[in-house]
Amino acid sequence: MSCGDATTPCHEVLGELWLYLDHECDEKRREVLQRHLDECGRCLEHFGIEEHLKELLARKCGGEQASEDFKQRLRASIRETVLAQAEVTVEPAEGGARTVEVTLTNQRVDEEA
Repeated sequence: MSCGDATTPCHEVLGELWLYLDHECDEKRREVLQRHLDECGRCLEHFGIEEHLKELLARKCGGEQASEDFKQRLRASIRETVLAQAEVTVEPAEGGARTVEVTLTNQRVDEEA
């Protein structure tokens, strides 16, 4: 689904809200995301919720440091969730490096044991 700026689908904008909020994307990408948010009320509403959540987390958890064990469990949980909702392709590249491509899918992909 897309609205507003047809060149930037809503799912991409919603997937990058935290990068936008944390100023972790380059200026060109920020402008693209901002343009979409300016034109899409649905995405702007999601942005407002995420922005409020970020402020609440900073206020309630500011200054506290999570344990390394908790961080590792959280990373594993995020990785598992992303992999369950994505198609991952790993290909060899020059110099022994690997290229990893992650494509989000609209439907859940169940892992086989």
